[in-house]
Amino acid sequence: MARRRLGFWRRFVVMLIKPPLFLWTRREWSGREHIPRTGGVIIVPNHISHADPLISAHYIYDAGRWPQYLGKASVFTVPVVGWLLHKVRQIPVERGTMNAARSLDRLVAAVRSGGAVIIYPEGTTTKEPDLWPMRGKTGAARLALATGAPVIPMAMWGPEQIFDPRTKKVDLRPGLRMRVTAGPPVDLSRWAGANPTKATLDEMTEEIMLRIRDLVAEVRGGTPPPLWSRDARSETGRPAGGEQ
Repeated sequence: MARRRLGFWRRFVVMLIKPPLFLWTRREWSGREHIPRTGGVIIVPNHISHADPLISAHYIYDAGRWPQYLGKASVFTVPVVGWLLHKVRQIPVERGTMNAARSLDRLVAAVRSGGAVIIYPEGTTTKEPDLWPMRGKTGAARLALATGAPVIPMAMWGPEQIFDPRTKKVDLRPGLRMRVTAGPPVDLSRWAGANPTKATLDEMTEEIMLRIRDLVAEVRGGTPPPLWSRDARSETGRPAGGEQ
């Protein structure tokens, strides 16, 4: 994507957000070569903090792509804010309603038009007590089946310093260390052309989350635990919710 094609409003957002991030963070980017410079792509990061979109957007923009995130449809109806989100090509989604299928149609259209769509497959910030990835939801797998677009795993460690979801503390100090990497596309070829059954989507999601988990281990160090489950006792032996 040539940056001269961004248009006024996307350039405005970059000029508004990027300079403070240069002061606020110390960036250690790697793996940007794995993000295709053109064509539809699905990027799947881990989710550790409400600050994640700022950092992942900075990384993806530096990789030469314009990041398109999913946002609650209700936000897009807020005066000025919703208008600006549309102008900078963000994607409204409707969850838990009769219109949920229309949200998938919007995502498919964004990918097929050559967009770089970011989906957090965990669906929310991880509830694993040490912020390792937890089991994912099937949205990214469903989109991959519908489009055939590459799914690029991405791992971040550092946004939890800006806002830690466990303590709710915000850190505004300059120079916070942000480590971000992307990996080669997840090999989902064995499911190409498959029907989106629950079993198929669950298997694809497991493959995606394991790739993300292993990348997270690369950027933060340590041995990753099995994917954590929010619905029952986790496979690490901890009860869901982190209780002892």
